[in-house]
Amino acid sequence: MTIIKSERDVTPAVQAVMAQTDDPRLREIMTSLITHLHGFVRDVRLSESEFQAATKILNTMGQQSNDKHNEFVLMAGSLGVSSLVCLLNNGDGGATETTQSLLGPFWRMNQPLTENGGSILRSDTPGPRLYGLFRFHDQDGRPVEGLEVDIWHASPVGLYENQDESQADYNLRGKFITDAEGIVRFKSVKPIGYPIPTDTTVGQLLKAQDRHPYRPAHVHVLAHKQGFKTLINQTYVDETDYLTSDVQFGVTEALIGKLERHDGPHPEEGDIGEWYTLEHTLFMEPGESRLPIPPIK
Repeated sequence: MTIIKSERDVTPAVQAVMAQTDDPRLREIMTSLITHLHGFVRDVRLSESEFQAATKILNTMGQQSNDKHNEFVLMAGSLGVSSLVCLLNNGDGGATETTQSLLGPFWRMNQPLTENGGSILRSDTPGPRLYGLFRFHDQDGRPVEGLEVDIWHASPVGLYENQDESQADYNLRGKFITDAEGIVRFKSVKPIGYPIPTDTTVGQLLKAQDRHPYRPAHVHVLAHKQGFKTLINQTYVDETDYLTSDVQFGVTEALIGKLERHDGPHPEEGDIGEWYTLEHTLFMEPGESRLPIPPIK
């Protein structure tokens, strides 16, 4: 340690302490963090009042997070950090396309086991019916049987069931098992694009930047089985400009599903009015099957 004589002494002193960290990866991360964090403070010449405001913002974000809302996950997406981490860690280290995507702030564990082809509607949910078919292949194009696949999405009013007391618990959520062809089929309603919460810190940021708060419509997927890296996916089904202006910077070409509208009778359920089919092929990478930390309960 050394006595600090000027601002130039601060960064080397802190880096020297970070260099004492036994864990090599933690040492690498913390040394880089100090380098860039101190560099940022110098670059913008952060004032004392701005620093105090920043610490207040972080405290507020912690207070805004609870069992049903994770403000830090929301902020990470709104700054593009979530998308960047995903793309750097998949698709051969960012070299190729990937169907990995963002987890989002609304995944819940223990979604109800549902028969393949079954419905994830658990309460009255008006809207055009959606018939989904997801194919899961390994990197050689072979079907992956026996995957546990969580499916979930927002309602046609843009709310997940944990945000909306009118929906039954686990509405629009289900867990499926892929068949021998690596396929999961499910019945639901067509989701819509929706705004992320704007009554919190993230909302204040969007207002200051004159950004809209909307995400394009999408269906979430989480698939896992031993021998494969857990697949986290958002399959986009939107037909609006939000595909190119997603507030969470999450849309890539590989994530856009094939959505088709049908107006005639459904072959099995007859005259149900306007209905849609959604098909998408997702690819599993070899690796360790580990579930993420649930952002909410």
